[in-house]
Amino acid sequence: MKQENELRSMMPDELALALSGLDMPAFRSRQLFSWLQQKGAASFGEMTNLSKPDRARLAERFWIAPCEIERKLVSKIDGTVKYLFRLHDGETVEGVAMRYEYGVTLCISAQAGCRMACAFCASGLSGLARNLIPAEMLGQILAARRDLNVTISHIVLMGMGEPLDNYTNVLRFLRLASHPGGLNISQRKISLSTCGLVPKIDQLAGERLGLTLSVSLHAPNDEIRSALMPVNKRWPLKELMQACGRYARATGRRISFEYALFRGINDSPACAEELAALLKGMLCHVNLIPGSEVPELGAKGSGRVAVRGFVEILEAGGIPVTVRRGLGRDISAACGQLRRANQ
Repeated sequence: MKQENELRSMMPDELALALSGLDMPAFRSRQLFSWLQQKGAASFGEMTNLSKPDRARLAERFWIAPCEIERKLVSKIDGTVKYLFRLHDGETVEGVAMRYEYGVTLCISAQAGCRMACAFCASGLSGLARNLIPAEMLGQILAARRDLNVTISHIVLMGMGEPLDNYTNVLRFLRLASHPGGLNISQRKISLSTCGLVPKIDQLAGERLGLTLSVSLHAPNDEIRSALMPVNKRWPLKELMQACGRYARATGRRISFEYALFRGINDSPACAEELAALLKGMLCHVNLIPGSEVPELGAKGSGRVAVRGFVEILEAGGIPVTVRRGLGRDISAACGQLRRANQ
């Protein structure tokens, strides 16, 4: 099936053009956009205010990318829900729904698998299968919303894959998800995580979007980061920090630095001191994550004492920091684990 004939990935003007080729009136495109985006229609048969002949003509020429729930795990600890979604070609991706005081956040995937090969992440263990199209990213939101019967208020692109490695599709997804006629999720409620693709960070800065850029840092120096994240060998910390500075200046938005703490690897007081020095003067916030254990890699998360000491050193250095609340630890909620188990 051709991506250019997939309807949920189309912007309103593209839908209008597509329908004009079928001699349908312009108002039909507005109805169709509402069905696809707001109502989350999975088939043409659901579009009851379109005539049967119109639905048949649409089905002959176009398709709607499915995103179905293959598996669902619910945490007995905190109610976090982990999904394994199945796509039209049998590929699977993960999503995680997390409940907070301010609403429900859904972590979604941008790729099936990943080619960044970070040492602590299960997503990259099998490599990259393919990029997701915008409809498949939207489909994760729509499927979770339908299953939970709640409004998804916040989106984080922190699931499987590197979003900026799928730049064109992700950018279109962001514009569709925030469209007033669609899900209408404010870009200020969307976070995009990157391992540090410097040219794409600069490109994203030029888009002047209102989202939060989260940079997966996980180390205060090149030696440790290159061991954990191969991407650092291509764009070392100096280049990455310069790009983050350019992004913050261009957008006026602070950078969120993700830092997963692993025992005996990157959680020492010396590492905390280095990190504070690295980020001094940057418009930023550090999100500390007690690392999840990935059995295949032998990595273990830091203990509470190490985490608390790390926080104290960063705060003493004037770096804003919070510790992410661990959710879904009893359901393999860390990225890539459920897909790999299913494989």
